[in-house]
Amino acid sequence: MMMSDGALSQAEIDALLAGVDSGGGGTATAVASSSFSQAEQKALEDFFNSTLDVHSSNLSAMTGGEVSLKEPQLTINGRDAFLAQLSETVTVVKVDFNSGFPGEHLFLIPEEGAKAVASLMNKEENIELDEMAMSVIGEVISQIVGHQITTLSNKTGNKSIASVPPEASNVPRAVVALPSGDFAGITYQLDLGDGKTFPMWEVLGPSTALAMAKALGGQQAGGAMSGGMNMGGMQMGMGGMGMGGGGMSLGPSNVQSVQFPNLMPHSGPQEAGNIGLIMDVFMEMTVELGRTRKLIKEILAMGEGTIIELDKLAGEPVDILVNHKLIAKGEVVVIDENFGVRVTEIVSPMERMSNMD
Repeated sequence: MMMSDGALSQAEIDALLAGVDSGGGGTATAVASSSFSQAEQKALEDFFNSTLDVHSSNLSAMTGGEVSLKEPQLTINGRDAFLAQLSETVTVVKVDFNSGFPGEHLFLIPEEGAKAVASLMNKEENIELDEMAMSVIGEVISQIVGHQITTLSNKTGNKSIASVPPEASNVPRAVVALPSGDFAGITYQLDLGDGKTFPMWEVLGPSTALAMAKALGGQQAGGAMSGGMNMGGMQMGMGGMGMGGGGMSLGPSNVQSVQFPNLMPHSGPQEAGNIGLIMDVFMEMTVELGRTRKLIKEILAMGEGTIIELDKLAGEPVDILVNHKLIAKGEVVVIDENFGVRVTEIVSPMERMSNMD
């Protein structure tokens, strides 16, 4: 069951709550810096390079061919500069991070490249980019993002990183929804073998890219180590520490008390006003009976009468999701010949976090 008439995307809702403009183009917001330091760019470049071998191995296993990703090039772009790189029509796969480093995340492939990938996966020539082909492209990107999340978790220690399910569409480049301000763009060469090579682009929203870079060790060693060490408000002057006549003298220390933030949640008048703006906005609500995974050949072989076994036991509560996020559980009921769901349990925030691990 879905309620999506007039719905806003999660990114648009987040933008309203934050009091910022979510549209493409424009200037960078206060959250998203308009520039990345060299150390931050280096941290991102090293990360994307470190994932190439596994990406190539996974893609080859999925397609049965010699497929590889090569030559990732990181650039910091605004909307106009980035769009100039794209072909007239592109397949866009949106896979925003919803936890860990929440924010915008998408992949773009030229239309001809997307057709070539879908043809290779389905072992079919002259394929059209229909719903089935879009699902295949989404699965390819899902594999890439899955490895990225695993690698990020291992490198940063952040075990809460998660993304929304991939949503693929084929659109003119002029209508591609890109992040505001200066965002990170990674250009790959997607080599499908037999001389078929296409560019593929990955885009990270500014706040996501910066948070990721810092977690990967992209913070510059600046004033904190310049002429002295500053640790939690205790400053040790290196210039005042000397050794003479077998003795050691320490310069004067400037010790300050640590100010801890208030741990109680606080909602200011601006936040309350922003929440009021979206009270009448529809959000997509989904009741999920269960899930399963099938090989593409099994899906293509399905016909009338095929029974699909799900991962839920009979009588087990169904999941209630809002914008793909689990919020409650319930039981299926019938209301005037229509299906409905009775809420039996509201999922606690702690359980939501544990489900993302």
